[in-house]
Amino acid sequence: METPEVIRQSFLRQAQSCDDLGSPFTARLCRLAALRLDMQTTAGSRILNWAGDPSSSRDALALRLAGSLHALVLSGRAPSLAATYPPHVVDDDTLWAACEAAFREHEAFILERLKSAPQTNEVRRSAALLPGFLTIAALTGKPLVLSEIGASAGLNLQWDRYRHRLGNSVWGPDSTVVLEPDWQGDAPPSADLSVLDRAGCDLNPLDPSSREDRLRLFSYIWADQRDRLERAAAALDIAAENGLTVERADAIEWLRRRLAVPRRAAAHVIYHTIAWQYLPETLKEEGEALIRKAGREASDEAPLARLQLEADGKPDGAALTLEIWPSGERREIGRADFHGRWIKWKGWAGL
Repeated sequence: METPEVIRQSFLRQAQSCDDLGSPFTARLCRLAALRLDMQTTAGSRILNWAGDPSSSRDALALRLAGSLHALVLSGRAPSLAATYPPHVVDDDTLWAACEAAFREHEAFILERLKSAPQTNEVRRSAALLPGFLTIAALTGKPLVLSEIGASAGLNLQWDRYRHRLGNSVWGPDSTVVLEPDWQGDAPPSADLSVLDRAGCDLNPLDPSSREDRLRLFSYIWADQRDRLERAAAALDIAAENGLTVERADAIEWLRRRLAVPRRAAAHVIYHTIAWQYLPETLKEEGEALIRKAGREASDEAPLARLQLEADGKPDGAALTLEIWPSGERREIGRADFHGRWIKWKGWAGL
């Protein structure tokens, strides 16, 4: 169990991350919690006596609290709290008083929500994935089989159903979801790109057609980022229309099953975005061993690729990394903002 001071510091670090990612309201909420949370409410006591790791790379405690409060606002359960949320502007005392009232009036709801890790499904990460998929198609000349780990509601499993503008390059169908990140670097490679099969897993998959699941997903999108909320809603509509579902499964067992199926005349792509870090170390090691074994068995006829957008401890966003077999080559092909607002493209040398 961490000390209350360690908990408070984790909230302050999350506040800085929210500032960096363009959410001053959520940053403000995290700082208020860091300074004013006390043991006078059950929720406050639960948070300040948190038994796990409160950091953003593990339990993400600050975002669990922010998501709980936002869910109350979105559901209409707490109109007095909603009156302090964007687009309304109130002072710190008024905002925190509304939060404390919610702790008391909606104690059971908040305590239950604190048990669950945040589930984000940031659609703009698809814009970072697309040039990686184009690179795989260009290197292999084959259609793709997709296996996404930590897929949530599957919104980044349907990246080919969105319209992308990457610098001067435009790709994809006409769509209600248009992704236009700030693009730095050369154009992504040109390639014939098609998807033969797509599947994803998550410990707690969300159903795009479920009102309750949609609300859960929206609650973890920061309240002052209306564009993210609207984009997620449009992507969920597309997923519902296409009957997209994500399997409830342990990531490693699911990956073992996916890798056991022969993929002839196709490139099998394992991918994940800001998800691998949440796996326990033992499961990560097991997963890495599984992928390496499958890589040794890959061939030119049935190549295997791993595409990942994950934090690597560097200050400029997350690393976009591609590994491909049978060659076993691994390269950082770019970097991207955690929410996909910008992409710094490096590419694969020789393409």
